[in-house]
Amino acid sequence: MGPREDGDSRERDLALRREQEEILLRRYASTRDAALREELVRRFMPLARSLALRYRRRTESLDDLIQVANLGLVKAIDGFDTAHGRPFAAYAVPTILGELRRHFRDHVWNMRLPRSLQELTMRLDEATTALTEELGRPPTAAQIAERLGISAEEVLEGLEAAHARRTLSLDAPRLADEESLPAVETIADAELGYDRVEAQLAAERAGLDDREWLVLKMRFADGLTQLEIGRMLGVSQMQISRISRRALGKLLGAVQGEQVSAALERVSPRQAQGNEGRLR
Repeated sequence: MGPREDGDSRERDLALRREQEEILLRRYASTRDAALREELVRRFMPLARSLALRYRRRTESLDDLIQVANLGLVKAIDGFDTAHGRPFAAYAVPTILGELRRHFRDHVWNMRLPRSLQELTMRLDEATTALTEELGRPPTAAQIAERLGISAEEVLEGLEAAHARRTLSLDAPRLADEESLPAVETIADAELGYDRVEAQLAAERAGLDDREWLVLKMRFADGLTQLEIGRMLGVSQMQISRISRRALGKLLGAVQGEQVSAALERVSPRQAQGNEGRLR
């Protein structure tokens, strides 16, 4: 048997199979016989599996996806109207894909995103898979955008949103080894003790006299104004301002390793007031 005869034979077998499927669909539509539906499911199960494979990812079980696709196939068989005269596959494919998308929307996403963004990520997955097969390599964002008729910015937004499907528990092991530390134990935390120690060392190096320490305490710890401090110490507000400026200059010099005279020159009265606001 030659190639042409083989081709003719396959076409005849395909036509016969389609005729048999149409007969089964019409009989099921009129009788709703469970055995007929089971036979139709068996015949179209390869179609459902091929659609489930489009959505295969490391984070979802293929068996679960096939089960969802088969559920969509059953719904397609139950809802198909033979009177419309269109092929069953033309009705079944969007029905099964809709069931798969609904599964991802309701059960897979770890973070709730707008439905339009979820659907965009699924379109990106389909386009990426198809282009990878065509090009023999992963496509660029521009190539995906051209295939879907959207902008490259939308592609990047969808790819970023896809990470919402792949969140991991902080209690899960950081590495594949189950004995490795959980991720939560590898996250750094700010240790304020170092800042306190550095501040204490700087204060000791600053060389403030008792009066300067008292003015700073009353200004920043007790929250008194310069006028109130001056009245309590029997000096003018201007003198309190100069004492505060000199004390802040000494502290600044100790922190930055400068000579006190140089630090004092850098602390103008306005800067001193700004430093007071920050310390307060």
